[in-house]
Amino acid sequence: MSDIQTIYSDHAPDPIGPYSQAKRFGDLVFTAGQIGLDSEGKLAQGVADQTHQAVANLRAVLQAGGARLESVLKTTIFLADMNDFARVNEVYAQYFGDSSPARSTVEAARLPKDALVEIEAIAIVPLLRNSSEVRS
Repeated sequence: MSDIQTIYSDHAPDPIGPYSQAKRFGDLVFTAGQIGLDSEGKLAQGVADQTHQAVANLRAVLQAGGARLESVLKTTIFLADMNDFARVNEVYAQYFGDSSPARSTVEAARLPKDALVEIEAIAIVPLLRNSSEVRS
């Protein structure tokens, strides 16, 4: 288990429970879910601003682990209200549109701090130089 590294970024909010911002194992980084809290613990207002902040937090944690948004393989989005799906999708596409990671989106009964959106990611390190798309 010594190959598992705990990842921490002071550019993302501290965990609000007994968990890590991320773990790295080999060339993979697994992030905890990030909500729209800034590094001082203030929750952004509205689903769009919370989504921007959640992605900013993801970016900071991924960078601390040696990854980038462009190297994300899979995300999971948790929404307090599935009616926010289209708005979250618009913001999400600004960051992930070209890389198109695999994704799941689910509605949750309640999110930490009564957030409207939470996003977690799995990324590879280092970023592949020749990205390719596989279709079948």
